[in-house]
Amino acid sequence: MKLGVNREYMVRHLAVAALFMVLGLWFLYDAIFVYPNTPVAPGEHRSSVSFQYSSAILLAVASVIIWVRARIAAHETLEWDDTKMWGSLTGGKEILLSDVKVADWNKWERKSILLLVTREGRFISVDGWHHTGVDELAKRLG
Repeated sequence: MKLGVNREYMVRHLAVAALFMVLGLWFLYDAIFVYPNTPVAPGEHRSSVSFQYSSAILLAVASVIIWVRARIAAHETLEWDDTKMWGSLTGGKEILLSDVKVADWNKWERKSILLLVTREGRFISVDGWHHTGVDELAKRLG
């Protein structure tokens, strides 16, 4: 068995990243083309161009962070059989299922997050929102 990427998680996060990037480009467009060419009536106040640039930068940074986090989740791997598990979440090492000394179920019911602690002290966190297959691993360990 192995974890797979939760499609809904990826679609939502990449859609938000795309939305933030489009909004950032809109602010940038306003700062470069609209604000400098818009006449202002005497006594009228408008937001500064620096606000447009700041918003564009903030939204671009947020977009990149969301995109990178989604890509990291897409490349996280964990596979298991009846005796061991392996993958990027185990640091590339094979870990015997019998070496899992603690399975923290505190967030399982609310968030489908399972935290495993091995005898070596390695923490492995699996999240049902990021990946499919977490239920099968939980059943195997439960």
